[in-house]
Amino acid sequence: MSVLYLALPQLAADLQPSSTQLLWITDIYGFMVAGFLITMGTLGDRIGRRKLLMIGAAAFAVTSALAAWSTSAEMLIGTRTALGIAGATLMPSTLGLISNMFKDPKQRGVAIAVWMSCFMGGTALGPAIGGVLLEAFWWGSVFLLGVPVMVLLLATGPVLLPESRNPDAGRLDLVSVGLSLATILPVIYGLKELAKDGVSTVALGAVAVGLVVGVVFARRQLTLADPLLDLRLFQNKRFTSALGIFSVGGFAMGGIFLFVSQYLQLVEGLSPLQAGLWLVAPSLAMIGGTMFGPALNQKFGAGWVIGGGMGVAAVGLALMTQAGASGGLGVIVAGLIVATVGLGPGAAVSADIVVGSAPPEKAGSAASVQETSGEFGIAFGIASLGSLGTAIYRSELTIPDGTPAELATAAEDSLAGASAVATGLPANVAGPLLETAREAFMTGLNTVAGIGAAAMFVFAIVGVTLFRRFQPAAAPAVEETAEVTDAEPEPAAA
Repeated sequence: MSVLYLALPQLAADLQPSSTQLLWITDIYGFMVAGFLITMGTLGDRIGRRKLLMIGAAAFAVTSALAAWSTSAEMLIGTRTALGIAGATLMPSTLGLISNMFKDPKQRGVAIAVWMSCFMGGTALGPAIGGVLLEAFWWGSVFLLGVPVMVLLLATGPVLLPESRNPDAGRLDLVSVGLSLATILPVIYGLKELAKDGVSTVALGAVAVGLVVGVVFARRQLTLADPLLDLRLFQNKRFTSALGIFSVGGFAMGGIFLFVSQYLQLVEGLSPLQAGLWLVAPSLAMIGGTMFGPALNQKFGAGWVIGGGMGVAAVGLALMTQAGASGGLGVIVAGLIVATVGLGPGAAVSADIVVGSAPPEKAGSAASVQETSGEFGIAFGIASLGSLGTAIYRSELTIPDGTPAELATAAEDSLAGASAVATGLPANVAGPLLETAREAFMTGLNTVAGIGAAAMFVFAIVGVTLFRRFQPAAAPAVEETAEVTDAEPEPAAA
């Protein structure tokens, strides 16, 4: 995801997607991951989490290559869709394996923090390595980063990873799979259209359809002997609260990263490599914060780690509202660093609470729910905040006199469009167009940052209130679970 943000300008120039297609290119992956995570979590519990991980790795490698050589916006959206389905197999498998390898709560907390740090490490390395690739090759090269990683996983996974599965896991309900997708996608589509074109019958109808299908999905789960999603997990208030807070963090940061990546290249005029290097520091800050999560949790408690961290993140996002179209680089990066430092510890603790609240035989399902909340939050942030920022950009943009009508339409579509149009205009027209376009874009960025800060502040209070007395559960006894595993190495060796 972090690599794709940097590739957007080159991608837009080559494939010439509309603003709506550009949003779908960025967020369809997250939507499909969110839609299929529950399915894959249940499937992994049934057939084996390691086996599903290997299948997903192979599919991810193939679809990454197809995405790299996409020849149209439609093809890239299609390959990103397939990539999201493949990606959905990876996350619950890895986290489900970890939760079964480490039975002691303290060890599990550290292991999950390391897991999340590796996740954030990809975010840190992606812009730097991706920037080098974009300097030397075409935009599609960024998708090929996943191929050697998947090949390495396929070669080493069967040797290093123990298999684990639930022998009593039920069959996969394909109707529920379809209902879950038919819930998520119409709602997001409707919200995107509402932000893009205002209130319309199509947009409101899409949201209504998604909500109605969601009710049908939930009712079906309550009647099935082997539901796709065990709704009893949500009876645990800490489980549900941790999911909500995790999702809010993803929502705010998903929208922010979309705007920051464009800001660095289209407002500050940095090359992809330079933009990538500027994004490394915030990512490293989140890695550091995440690794400190378990220790802070032991000392101060989950409430202050989760809620206090979101309060710090709110300060960082509030700082970003003060950045302007000129001289705002330091403010943007500083605000992003503060926000990521704040989110890191709470994210690790929230994930541990979610996974630790479920019995071992439901590890894959619980992990998939946790990842669904995060992925859906990120995707929803990209869709809703991205659409809102685009709407603000269009409302604030003033087309200078002398701009041809056909070019004005492209400039009104997005900042990337205005930047492309300006290259073919006389200097006395291009200069004012770029100035007003950048100012309009920054108004959108400031607004999105303000909304994110408000959401973080509210949930900081919620986090402290809900988790201030939370104590980690005791390590489960071996005989309490029917979980089937291969010969498993000791946690220290693993």
